[in-house]
Amino acid sequence: MCLGVISWALFSSFDIGIKTINDFSLRNVDGKYISLKDNEKAKGYIVIFTCNHCPFAKLYPSRINKLQETYAPLGVPVIAINSMDSMLYDEECFKFMQQKSKENNFNFPYLQDASQEVAKDFGAVNTPQAFVIWRDGNRWVIKYKGAIDDNGESPELAKNFIAMAVNDLLANKPVSRPTTESFGCKIFYRK
Repeated sequence: MCLGVISWALFSSFDIGIKTINDFSLRNVDGKYISLKDNEKAKGYIVIFTCNHCPFAKLYPSRINKLQETYAPLGVPVIAINSMDSMLYDEECFKFMQQKSKENNFNFPYLQDASQEVAKDFGAVNTPQAFVIWRDGNRWVIKYKGAIDDNGESPELAKNFIAMAVNDLLANKPVSRPTTESFGCKIFYRK
């Protein structure tokens, strides 16, 4: 059984284009801690808030693996973060995160945000919800916020919003579609 505190508050959203993200250090499923500053060559990151129990999030592991395969070599790696309350959802415990990572052959870090502070900093509200953050000097600026794509059940028909945003940024263009609506299980914040 995972322990936690039950009490929640909804975290408000923010305006895209002006929001910077603080660096963080979160435990990966391999037991090591990961920070944004660990990869000095990163131009940006694809950050995906996901979890183990959400039916919608369960549709995306292979697509997230593909994003890592495509964009990590270009300097834009994937980081997945689980900010779900493990007291509310026992299947969100660290040991089950490790199991999910192994079963789905995750090729990217899957980090536990037990305090939920990182999700609050991003303004994440559900899983899966994606963000593209980009290096701006010593800051990380959110350039995209929303869904991974527009078709959870049929990846072959989906318009990949993450790929569109990252491709724009790699071409030194403004992101043509900086926000989209994301759907999935709600992240309940403890007070």
